[in-house]
Amino acid sequence: MDGILGRFAPHIYALLRIVAGLLFAQHGAQKLLGLLGGRQVAITSQFGLAGIIELVGGLMIAAGVYASPIGFIASGEMAVAYFRTHAPQGFWPVQNGGELAVLYCFLFLYVAARGNGAWSIQGGKKR
Repeated sequence: MDGILGRFAPHIYALLRIVAGLLFAQHGAQKLLGLLGGRQVAITSQFGLAGIIELVGGLMIAAGVYASPIGFIASGEMAVAYFRTHAPQGFWPVQNGGELAVLYCFLFLYVAARGNGAWSIQGGKKR
């Protein structure tokens, strides 16, 4: 049994991909452009690279353009962010402030496995 909303799964995945990509892009906008209450960082720094992955990658994921490889890169970035920034502050993500990094990591790993899906510029192709 597919569950109550099983027949809508392709469209719910598309909404998940779009919303997650746009939210992720906002983190990049904070870093690269100093928008949304963020502080602009040097583009040549590690945070600058993270900002590029977040802004450009988030928009590409939302649009459904090369979602698999970009999702894999974004997932890796979030794993690095967690282990470099949050894990040294304690084991549990809820205590070290790393829940969002862990959630994005696994969400984008799913995007990497699932691909562009419905409502994508590339027409649902898996890349």
